[in-house]
Amino acid sequence: MIRDITARASIATVIGATLLATSSAMATTLYTETNSASGNQVQVYETLPDGNPTLTAEVATGGLGSGAGLGSQGAVALSGDFVFAVNAGSNDVSSFEFSPSGLKLVSRVSSGGSTPISLTTHGDLLYVVNSGGSGNIAGFRIHSNGSLTPIAGSSQPLSASASGPAQIGFDRDGDALVVTEKNTNKIVVYHVAKGLAGKPQVHASHGMTPFGFAFDRHDDLLVSEAFGGKANAAALSSYDFDDGGLTLESGSIPSEQSAACWVVTAGHSRFAYVTNTGSGTVTGYRVARDGKLTRVTANGITGVTGGGPTDAATDADSDTLYVLSPSIGQIVTFHVNPDGSLTQLGAASGAAAPAAGLVAR
Repeated sequence: MIRDITARASIATVIGATLLATSSAMATTLYTETNSASGNQVQVYETLPDGNPTLTAEVATGGLGSGAGLGSQGAVALSGDFVFAVNAGSNDVSSFEFSPSGLKLVSRVSSGGSTPISLTTHGDLLYVVNSGGSGNIAGFRIHSNGSLTPIAGSSQPLSASASGPAQIGFDRDGDALVVTEKNTNKIVVYHVAKGLAGKPQVHASHGMTPFGFAFDRHDDLLVSEAFGGKANAAALSSYDFDDGGLTLESGSIPSEQSAACWVVTAGHSRFAYVTNTGSGTVTGYRVARDGKLTRVTANGITGVTGGGPTDAATDADSDTLYVLSPSIGQIVTFHVNPDGSLTQLGAASGAAAPAAGLVAR
C-alpha cells in the first residue's frame, strides 16, 4: 500500500512537471493599468521562458486614474486585437490596438457617466459601469479599428444611488449583463437585445458585500463575498444563471480568509480562485458540473501572494494563474496543478500601488 501511494505521488509529480514545462513554453502577455491620478498608463508584461512575466512597456491612456484602489474587478478588458482601460479620474475609456511596434492608443471616449471602474466585452459590444453620481451602466460599439461609439439608449441605472458597484460582466452567451453591488448586497441583471441593455432586474446576494464574479463553463455564476472585510468571514457562492434568473447552488462557502474580492476560473472552469486582499492569500475551489463548490485546501490557503492581492487572470491553457498584488508592486505567478493546488513560480515587480485590472492574452 505504501509503495502504491509513493508510485502514484511520483507519477503526479512527473505529470505536474510536464504540464509546468508545457505552460512555461507558451508566451503570454499581461495587461494592467497604473490608475495614476497624474496620468494613467497601461502596463505590458511579457512572460519569460520560466513562465514569469517581466514589465516591458508602459503606454499612456491619455486619461487620468483615481490614484487609489478602485474597489472593483475588471478595470481592463480584451476583445480580439484590442485592449480597453477605464480612466476613473477623467471619466472616460481608452482603447488600444496591438501593432508590430507594440500597444497603440486608438481612442478615448466619455464613459457615459462618472468614475468608470469596470468594463466588459462580448463581440463588438463593450459595457462599462460608472460608480460616481447615482451610478449607471453604458454601452458602446467596438469598431474594426478598436474605436468606440456610444450606443444610444444603452444607459441604465443601478439598483440605487451610491450602491457601490464592483464589477460588470457579460454572461457566456452575451445576452445578459451582471453587476455586483457592495453597498446594497444586490446582484443586478440586465438582458441584452441587439446591443441594448434592458431594465435592471435586482436580486438579493446570498452573502454580504458581493464583489467579483466569473462564469464557469456551464454559465454558473460564481460570486465572491467580502462580508465587509470582516476577518476570516469571506466566502464564495454559486448560482444557476438561467435566463437571468439566479438559483442558489452553493451558498457562502467560506474561504477561511479575509476580504475575498476577486474571482477567476482556471483548469477550464474546473476550479475557481478568489484573492483575499485582507489575508495576502488565494483560495481555490473545485467547481462541480452542477455548480457546487468545495475548497481545494481545508484552511483556505491555496496560494500565498503577500500584500493585498486584487485582480487575477489565467493564460490561454488555463493552467497558469497570475495575481496582481499592488500594495507590494508585484504580479505573482502560480502553476495550476491537476488537483487544483497551486505551485508558485515567482513574482514580477513594477506594478503601481493603485494598479487595477489584469488580463492575459
